[in-house]
Amino acid sequence: MGGAHSREDLDISDSESEGEENYQDVVEDEENGERSSERRTKTPSSIDEVDEKLRALKLKYPSQNHPTIPNAAKLYLHIGGNTSKAKWVVSEKLTFYSFLKICGNGGSDDDEEDDVEEGESCWVLKVGSKVRAKVGLEMQLKTFGDQRRVDFVSQGVWAMKFISDDDYKSFVGKFQDCLFENTHGFESTDANKLKVYGKDFIGWAKPEVADDSMWEDAEDGFLKSPDPVTPARASQDLREEFEEAADGGGIQSLALGALDNSFLVNNSGIQVVKNFSHGIQGKGVFVNFDNGNCRGGSGLEYSTPKKALLMRAETNMLLMSPMTEGKPHARGLHHLDIETGKIVTEWRFEKDGTDISMRDITNDNKGAQMDPSGSTFLGLDDNRLCRWDMRDRNGMVQNLTDARTPVLNWTQGHQFSRGTNFQCFATAGDGSIVVGSFDGKIRLYSNNTMRQAKTAFPGLGSPITHVDVTFDGKWILGTTDTYLILINTLFVDKDGKTKTGFAGRMGNRISAPRLLKLTPLDSHLAGVNNKFRGAQFSWVTENGKQERHLVATVGKFSVIWNFQQVKNGSHECYHNQVGLKSCYCYKIVLKDDSIVDSRFMHDKFAVSESPEAPLVVATHMKVSSFSISSKR
Repeated sequence: MGGAHSREDLDISDSESEGEENYQDVVEDEENGERSSERRTKTPSSIDEVDEKLRALKLKYPSQNHPTIPNAAKLYLHIGGNTSKAKWVVSEKLTFYSFLKICGNGGSDDDEEDDVEEGESCWVLKVGSKVRAKVGLEMQLKTFGDQRRVDFVSQGVWAMKFISDDDYKSFVGKFQDCLFENTHGFESTDANKLKVYGKDFIGWAKPEVADDSMWEDAEDGFLKSPDPVTPARASQDLREEFEEAADGGGIQSLALGALDNSFLVNNSGIQVVKNFSHGIQGKGVFVNFDNGNCRGGSGLEYSTPKKALLMRAETNMLLMSPMTEGKPHARGLHHLDIETGKIVTEWRFEKDGTDISMRDITNDNKGAQMDPSGSTFLGLDDNRLCRWDMRDRNGMVQNLTDARTPVLNWTQGHQFSRGTNFQCFATAGDGSIVVGSFDGKIRLYSNNTMRQAKTAFPGLGSPITHVDVTFDGKWILGTTDTYLILINTLFVDKDGKTKTGFAGRMGNRISAPRLLKLTPLDSHLAGVNNKFRGAQFSWVTENGKQERHLVATVGKFSVIWNFQQVKNGSHECYHNQVGLKSCYCYKIVLKDDSIVDSRFMHDKFAVSESPEAPLVVATHMKVSSFSISSKR
């Protein structure tokens, strides 16, 4: 495990080949030889200084006094990755860009191939002879209005600097129009934006007209809180407390407990570990799946569980094994009694006498796993949202010895007739439900009905792969492959009362969301196939307490944002941005292997010298615990 500061803030050199002299020194990666377990991105600030030095050297340079050349820019390439030799070099001192519309049947204007499916029509950005890329979120375009500059990823990390403010604004406007059309399939017009987002959410398409008063109220409320706030700058440190190998290896999922123990679901069984104020540690009971625990003859497929749900004061666990490798759907559950270390039964999903499948399960509310009498939980499938009960229809505990495969009782829910394409869901402290869909929509359901969503956010076009909600229901965090989306659910109703979108329809005074992204360089370093997974808030189960951090996994990175910093509209990340506000200020825990899951322990494990409970990071072979503390 280790990390280093981002190299995006390096001075820019002007060499075009290995033999040409560099005019800028490279900033060293490590300061005073100090190793760090954190990585933070910084806003590049030295391009203008480099350009001034280039002018002083009397190199050929476009004069500001000359007539503007259409679509002209200077192209830089970042080399050296995250090493001490990292630097920007000039790729083309003066080049030209164009946006080309091409077809997947080979109907482009030249012989170059693009990542376009057969029959698809899309926009491509071409910059000189060096860059040709389909306009999309995968480019991770980052804008710097004060520098007339954009950075992006396309088989490398590139920067374009424009001659004038008008040139910069023209490029960004064209890029956003092409991105909208590539994402939604419609030309970027006001009418089509209204069609995609709806009149209540037009602020998502035009953030400059959105009502951000609720974000401002949230900032004020947080600052007035008597609780200590998390340090936002370098005074905050991530310190590794524990790291140990997992028994059996092959960790598939992490089930954190709020009481005495947490659980690692491995290829061969469940490893029980102890909860401490500085993380999870220790070898406890190990339940081996191959030791007679899983009964045959039930008709339920068995494979390594991908989902583990704690229940009944964390003495029981429901294990969900997918029917088909690579797909989450399951026809039933294995029920583990943690105290005896035995699988006590195998439940089957059934509705109206017909076997059905579920793609996900979750607790009734944020703290339900601590309830010793809990017998119900929620289920989600592509077009179903329901509540299951392990008791029979009369509320009696089922006689498991007489039932070959007991059937779960569908007590509440709805099966939607048209494709909702549900993907993921989560519950707030009062049992309200948030559901993410493949089309990017996020729906909010109250705790007493699952038939109709109180509020449905349109999304930005990317599938929602994971979703979370704060205990108080005021904030939603959605995960997509390339960004996280943070949504404020507060609104003022017609009677002047402040509510959440779980309690009523939000109307037309809806705040624009904020995005959490990796910088182009970190996105490139994470790898082309690595995507955001499992973004979550820190874990709070008590009224009046506020979550302090957000954490997500991408490849070997565990990425951590300060929640209050993201909500602060005057934060430096948001200066000179165009479109939805995007926060790039985060810390990274870097592991040697791909990370399976990253989660904060329950708030009760936060100690006096730490503003946050420990962060647990699991790879397939190891589990580590980190504390967030203030440097003295």
